[in-house]
Amino acid sequence: MAPDRANLVHITDSRDPRVAAFLSIRERDLAGAHGGRFIVEGKVTLETLLRRSRFAVESLFLCETRLVPLADLLARVPDTVPIHVAPQGVMDQVAGFPMHRGVLACGLKGAPLAPKDILPTDGPSTALLLAGLSNHDNVGASFRNAAAFAASAVLLDAASCDPLYRKSIRVSSGASLWLPFAHGGTGTSLIEAAEAAGHEVWALTPHIDAEPLPSLKVPTRVALLMGAEGPGLPADLIARARPVRIPMTDNFDSLNVATAAALAMGHIFNARR
Repeated sequence: MAPDRANLVHITDSRDPRVAAFLSIRERDLAGAHGGRFIVEGKVTLETLLRRSRFAVESLFLCETRLVPLADLLARVPDTVPIHVAPQGVMDQVAGFPMHRGVLACGLKGAPLAPKDILPTDGPSTALLLAGLSNHDNVGASFRNAAAFAASAVLLDAASCDPLYRKSIRVSSGASLWLPFAHGGTGTSLIEAAEAAGHEVWALTPHIDAEPLPSLKVPTRVALLMGAEGPGLPADLIARARPVRIPMTDNFDSLNVATAAALAMGHIFNARR
């Protein structure tokens, strides 16, 4: 049975201004035109947004066939948050592509966090520092891995893409909605912030003269600095930190950045158990 809610808003025209936040999602993603908002797609990420996210929900937009299956989850939506409902065809027209999942939500980014707000200064901590990651899949996967291995926080420089981009959220399995992160500055400023919070910074690099990861003693607080897919970390950032490599087979020295981060964080996580 469909929920009987005062905040249900039935949409019959794709030009209805009440769903303007969801209009032409792909084009707005590419143009970064969501401003202080972000879009969540799918049941898993919606559930994360409603149950454990630090971000406020502005509105929902659902295909009418999703109302009954999502009734229990929708019970968590405050009465002040409109739940827009439309037939599949209208929803597709608004979004600009077929919305097979039939579930969208609009969240509010709010005030950004600073590194000093989220980096622990006592006790064990693993921080993930991302410099120059412009691929949304890699950012999302890095957040998912950071959540899996109990990272304290993620810092991204200004050159890295937004972890609240719709695809990044989906690939992260919603981890970017609750795992503390700060976005801005340079690779150097990320290192400085981590060091100010008492973290030893390890710069992951395939360079043969870097220290092999299994040989290192894990400090109480450590920050892993990861570079972009392909070029990796610039030499000045590697020199600014402790160069660390993941041993691998001869004649092959490159891992996907999110995979490398997972291996390093997994090593640290298990060394502390």
